[in-house]
Amino acid sequence: MSAKPLLIELFTEELPPKALKRLGEAFAAAIVEGLQSRGLVSAQPASRGFCTPRRLAVRVDDVVHQGADKQVELKGPSTKVGLDAQGQPTQALEKWAQKQGARVEQLTRASDGKQECFFFSSTVRGQSLAESIDAIIAHALTRLPIPKMMEYQLADGHTCVSFVRPAHRLIVLHGADIVPATALGLVSGRTTLGHRFQSSGELQVPDASAYVHVLEREGRVLPDFDTRRARIRAMLSDQAAMLQASMGDETQVAPLLDEVTALVEWPAVYVGEFEAVFLQVPQECLILTMRTNQKYFPLFDAQGRLLPRFLIVSNMQIDDPTLIVDGNQRVVRPRLADARFFFEQDKKTRLADRVAQLANVVYHAKLGTQAQRAERVRHLARAIASRLGSAVEHADRAAMLAKTDLLTGMVGEFPELQGVMGTYYARHDGEADAVAQAITEQYQPRFAGDALPASETGTVLALADKLETLAGLFGIGQQPTGDKDPFALRRHALGVIRMLVEKRLPLALSELLDIAFGAFDAQALQGRAGLETFIYERLAGSLRERGYSPQEVSAVIEQRPATLARVLEQLEAVRAFSALPQAQALAAANKRISNILRKAGDVAATEIDATLLADGAERELAGQLALLTPQVDACMAAHDYTGALTHMAQSREAVDRFFEEVMVMAEDTAVRANRLALLAHLRQLMNRVADISRLSA
Repeated sequence: MSAKPLLIELFTEELPPKALKRLGEAFAAAIVEGLQSRGLVSAQPASRGFCTPRRLAVRVDDVVHQGADKQVELKGPSTKVGLDAQGQPTQALEKWAQKQGARVEQLTRASDGKQECFFFSSTVRGQSLAESIDAIIAHALTRLPIPKMMEYQLADGHTCVSFVRPAHRLIVLHGADIVPATALGLVSGRTTLGHRFQSSGELQVPDASAYVHVLEREGRVLPDFDTRRARIRAMLSDQAAMLQASMGDETQVAPLLDEVTALVEWPAVYVGEFEAVFLQVPQECLILTMRTNQKYFPLFDAQGRLLPRFLIVSNMQIDDPTLIVDGNQRVVRPRLADARFFFEQDKKTRLADRVAQLANVVYHAKLGTQAQRAERVRHLARAIASRLGSAVEHADRAAMLAKTDLLTGMVGEFPELQGVMGTYYARHDGEADAVAQAITEQYQPRFAGDALPASETGTVLALADKLETLAGLFGIGQQPTGDKDPFALRRHALGVIRMLVEKRLPLALSELLDIAFGAFDAQALQGRAGLETFIYERLAGSLRERGYSPQEVSAVIEQRPATLARVLEQLEAVRAFSALPQAQALAAANKRISNILRKAGDVAATEIDATLLADGAERELAGQLALLTPQVDACMAAHDYTGALTHMAQSREAVDRFFEEVMVMAEDTAVRANRLALLAHLRQLMNRVADISRLSA
């Protein structure tokens, strides 16, 4: 049974660019899965997916025409049901056998692990490619992550089908042979179309293996997404290097590169220019309009300053691109002129004069206006600044002005520039630089891995802004559920965590939450406990992502450290302690102590009475405790958590001897209470850094 490559191509109208790569990957994966489930390919077949603005395709190697036959064993009734008292087949057994196309004497008897049953073994003919292909394609189409369906009418004038975009051609080739198939009202063939303008017309694909060659040589189409992306990337880099420029931040370039790759089939890169006078506008505005609206790649000098040039990724590779370049330059100029107009108009009104207008902007139906929110953020910012010894007046001023740029024309046109424009306008108004910078930094970190606020006032404002959001929305019961997080509260919580941890801010989390909820009415307080738990859960997750084990994280976080400033040092100490030979024994002992104390309840004394320490082992443990306590206290005062745990490791022999020789639950109530007190003091000392019982295997 010869194996040959299988090609499936669905030719469509222009597919949504931001979804194209996912659609292509999902289509290829689903086709391979469908072939595997029918035994038409090996478990790990070589395959290659393709996607361009007008096609989804996949080529799978070594696809067989007919799947192998399979031996199938079906379980029938138990012998109790299938045989009567005389051991003769019952009607139920006969009907079951008949349903399988068998006679009763062809059945076998065996145990299913619980009881004896009848079984029927048969050979099932393997499915053929021709029989399966329609179902495989149909199932693949249902698996696509389509952002929005379109319903359209077929050529017959009355049949309607639904797909992401109207489909016009279907290729299904097994080697050189057309496999009869139908999908979306199309019948399979071997013809496709190449580039919309630079191809000669219909293309005949003679063989599945020739697909890429035909499209590239005759159709002027690069069907492989990654190949197309790499070519565009190389051309962009070459052009930028020729101009002694760069394309800027890679995190901004990469998604735009993905998008333009999904817009072209045969890419070319050209250089456009605009008048230098537009550089008087904040470069963020120009960059945003070029990247977002026009899909251009702005260029920057060695200092990161915007140049009056940009790169155009075109779908037309021609010898004289003058018309293409001129057309794009004519399109971009009005956009840049709009940005310049908004900037000049916005500067005519000071940010401070816009504050009153915030009362006309609803923040949330249950949480009031932006003006009310600004007052809550000011309350928080003043309190945080005071505790950090930062400039309270700068924090208060920045919080008052923080949201005023939402009222400007520029931010109305480009919402992504909120904060950024506030900083430009604040500097134009003569505000203190700390205030101006904080208006941008209030939104940091915006995403995972984003930079934290660099300034003190920016840090204060960012904390205040995020805590106000968290407290307000938790207070009205809008906390995330499952995968749903419409207000990005997980991101806000992680931002708070990162600032507290990475900047080592000496702020108690519980106190911050008290201040945040204190800015709202009493009803909001019902969300406080939930928010605290939510933040510690996010903290635990973020620490696991840093590479700490669940046991290490649990040991530190389950104690809910009051401040998060030294959590990383505590974790490193726990990790170092875990590597000590005494660690497992002490962790197990700590767990044992916790269980004993929990079962004993309130029986333990509060202080250790030395006169009741009759046994040598308990006197030794008490002496070790007295010796270690000042050493551990000194380490904790110096934030030497590794040192504290290393000192505690010295207690292992005394702890082991105590449990070997001492009966904790003595009959004498005073002795029992004293021994429990000894264990309570030991556990408290052991757990100064972390709950080491969590490290017990």
